[in-house]
Amino acid sequence: MGFSTDAIHAGQEPDPSTGAVVVPIFQTSTYVQGELGKHKGYEYSRTGNPTRAALERNLAVLEGGKHALAFASGMAAINAVLTLLKAGDHVIGPEGAYGGTPRLFNAILRNFGLEFTYVDTSDPQNVAKAIRLNTRMVFLETPTNPLMKITDLAAVAQITRPRNLLLVVDNTFLSPYFQKPLQFGADIVVHSTTKYLNGHSDGVGGVAVLSREEDYTRLKFIQNAAGAILGPFDSWLVLRGVKTLAVRMRQHESNALAVALYLSKHPKVKKVFYPGLPDHPQYALARKQMTGFGGMMSFETGSFENARAVLNRARLCSLGESLGGVESLICHPATMTHAYFSEEERQRMGVTQGLVRLSVGIEDVEDILADLERALGAI
Repeated sequence: MGFSTDAIHAGQEPDPSTGAVVVPIFQTSTYVQGELGKHKGYEYSRTGNPTRAALERNLAVLEGGKHALAFASGMAAINAVLTLLKAGDHVIGPEGAYGGTPRLFNAILRNFGLEFTYVDTSDPQNVAKAIRLNTRMVFLETPTNPLMKITDLAAVAQITRPRNLLLVVDNTFLSPYFQKPLQFGADIVVHSTTKYLNGHSDGVGGVAVLSREEDYTRLKFIQNAAGAILGPFDSWLVLRGVKTLAVRMRQHESNALAVALYLSKHPKVKKVFYPGLPDHPQYALARKQMTGFGGMMSFETGSFENARAVLNRARLCSLGESLGGVESLICHPATMTHAYFSEEERQRMGVTQGLVRLSVGIEDVEDILADLERALGAI
C-alpha cells in the first residue's frame, strides 16, 4: 500500500466488537482471564495494551521495520535503546545533536559504565576513526538539531555492518514520510512522537522501530521491565495524528521552502540552515537520501540581542520549546534546547547566541512570512 493508505489503515482494522473505524482507547490497567493461564492476549497494560499495540504496528509499517515499541517520551525511547548495552561498551554519538541526548548520555548513562565519543557524523570517516575495540553502537541524528547537518546513512552502515555495531538513527526531524533510515542500513530508528508523528502539540511520547528480531525481543523485555510505556490515550492521539502525516508533511515542506528562500534573501539574516536550499553543503545528499526537506530550519541573526528582538516580537511563530506541530514554533537553541552545553561547547558546535530555530507550521504561508518580516524589523 501507499504511505497515506498505510498511515490510515495499517494496524488499525475496524474494531471487531463494534465495527468502529477508529481504534478504541482501551483505558484499562488489567484484563480478566477466563481461567488460570488463559487470556485473550493481554494481561496487564504495562506489558501490553490494544491501543498501544495498534500504534506500534502502524509505526513499524510506516518505517519499514519488523516491530515498534512505544514509550512515554522520545528520551525514554532513547534511554531504553541504550540499555541494550552493558557497562564498558562504547557509543559514538553525533556532535551538535539535540541537547537532551548528550545530557542523558553524559550525566546519567556514564554513571552506569557506558562510554561516549562525539564526532561530526556528516563526514562518515569521523565515525570510522572513532571506533574502538569496545564500540557497540553508533547513534545518529540526521538532520541534526539545530544546524541541519546531514549524515550519509548508507555510508555509515557500510562501516557499522561489518563490525556488527548497532546503528541507531533519530528520525524525528523528517518522519518516515521524508526519510526511512532502515532502508539505508540502520538497525533501530527512534522518534519523539511528540513532534511530527503526533503533529498537534497535545501529547508526549516516543517510539523505537526495529529491523532485527533479536533486538525487538530484548527491547520488549526492557519496555515491560522498566515500564516507561506510552499510555493508551497518548497512543490514540498519535494514531489520530499519523492519519494526516503525509498531508501535513507536504504542507510543512511547502511552507518551509518559501520561508527559507525568504530568509536567505533578507538583509538582516546572516545565514540560513535548511537542506532544501541549493547552497546547503549537503544539498545533493539530502536529495538522494530524503524524499523531502521537512519543516525545520535555523537562521543566524548575528548576536543575542538580535535573536532576542526577533523572538520577542514574533507572534504567529510562537516562542516555545518543541517542534513539529501544526503551528509554527520559534526558539533560541543556546538558552533553550541546548542550554545543557557550556558556552564553549556551543560555540564549537556552531550553536551561537544569535541562532534562531524555526519549526515552520502549516498556517497560510503569507501569514508566516508577514510575522517574520515584522519580527526581523525589530533588529
